[in-house]
Amino acid sequence: MRAQDLAEPYPFVTTDDDALTAARMLAEQRLPALLVLDTDGLPHAVVPGSQLVRELVPPYALEVPLLAAVVDERGHEAAERLDGLTVAEWIPKSLYRPPVVGPDAHPMEVAALMARAHSPLVAVIERDGDRVNMLGSVSAARLMQHFVGQRP
Repeated sequence: MRAQDLAEPYPFVTTDDDALTAARMLAEQRLPALLVLDTDGLPHAVVPGSQLVRELVPPYALEVPLLAAVVDERGHEAAERLDGLTVAEWIPKSLYRPPVVGPDAHPMEVAALMARAHSPLVAVIERDGDRVNMLGSVSAARLMQHFVGQRP
């Protein structure tokens, strides 16, 4: 089995998409991470949901955890933070470089990269000369299924 056999379609957004729409997609589809492609359709970032949630928490609540208990939980403030931002503005590429493998990578190679990158998702790409094609993504759940199987 190779990475291309484990790869599955995964919902994505592009760097030019609206950040609030991207956040809503993550929530509605209950995704473990946001897959961001650039304008050429290549992986730009894989951002774990926990890090996207962090962007919605007011800085003072991160600095002083006791303040988090008294923050109003209405979502409008979080939505206001994302309003008018593109995904690229919301998620700096340098922080969440996408883990990628080629189609012939072994499952253990994919798992090792996933673990090193602390990412629940690894993109599978294929290079054809100067062109690069996105084949799909391997999720942590798909790797677990491969390694430990499902109960009968």
